[in-house]
Amino acid sequence: MNRQMLIGVGCGVLAGALWGLVFLAPNLTPDFSPLEISAARYLAYGVMASALIAPRWRTLRPKLKRDDWRALVWLSLAGNIVYYVFLASAVQLSGPAPAALIVGLLPVVISLIGSREEDAVSARRLAPSLILAVLGVALISLESLAGAQGSWQSQALGLVCAAGGLACWAAFAVGNARRIAKLPNVSSHDWSLLLGVVTGAQALVMTPAFALSLGEHDSHDWLGLVLISSAIALLASVAGNALWNSASRRLPLTMTGQIVIFETLFALLYACIWEQRLPTLLEVGAIAALGTAVLWCVSSHRMPRPHE
Repeated sequence: MNRQMLIGVGCGVLAGALWGLVFLAPNLTPDFSPLEISAARYLAYGVMASALIAPRWRTLRPKLKRDDWRALVWLSLAGNIVYYVFLASAVQLSGPAPAALIVGLLPVVISLIGSREEDAVSARRLAPSLILAVLGVALISLESLAGAQGSWQSQALGLVCAAGGLACWAAFAVGNARRIAKLPNVSSHDWSLLLGVVTGAQALVMTPAFALSLGEHDSHDWLGLVLISSAIALLASVAGNALWNSASRRLPLTMTGQIVIFETLFALLYACIWEQRLPTLLEVGAIAALGTAVLWCVSSHRMPRPHE
């Protein structure tokens, strides 16, 4: 593995560690709707991104074309606003199982899309790692569904939200990787901040949701939402997205797809810490399968690639 690829993998792992925190947010703020949770997080992200990018705005602006701004708009919607509403809804409706399905199946979807690109590792060579990824997701989902509560209608709606989130983030991951590859003069961190500025502007449209529930929450609830949203915005959005963009710039799409697995692994780790328990046998099996899937994927990219 060359140095650039090693740095890319490291950035992807760190991004996954920070992104795993977002799975705790809906459970930490259960009295707020998914729309309110999403709006609060991305308003905080927009404020932070605007403050950080302001000193470099004059030199950065001329580097962006109209197509870049169009990409920022749809990437922000798909990968941030709409995705997180789906994610929060899935967690609140039917627990962590659908959320695990969202992130757990992303490596398969993204890697299969990436395998169609020129000079990419073929889907046939990636097949063992993809099968292991699916196995890991299945084990996590079985564990979560075993303790699932609520009506079948709630579970079904949660799965629909999970599927919507999967589609949104897959579109974001592929579109974002292709866009930043066309912008060598814009750093990964600056692109992440630009996404934050646009996402924050889009989140303003959702602020009426707060007015509808002003009388339902006391000052303690609102303070908790602000603090948790700000922490998630700083760690997962500002830092995590910058690390992911750095990984996307250094790694082929077939590999970045597999690196997403670390979000699932860290989300599982944080859940165990939060619940003060050790992983179950099924969860240990899932961790082993997902970890092996990533190692196999990395190994596949180190092999010589004859014409297949």
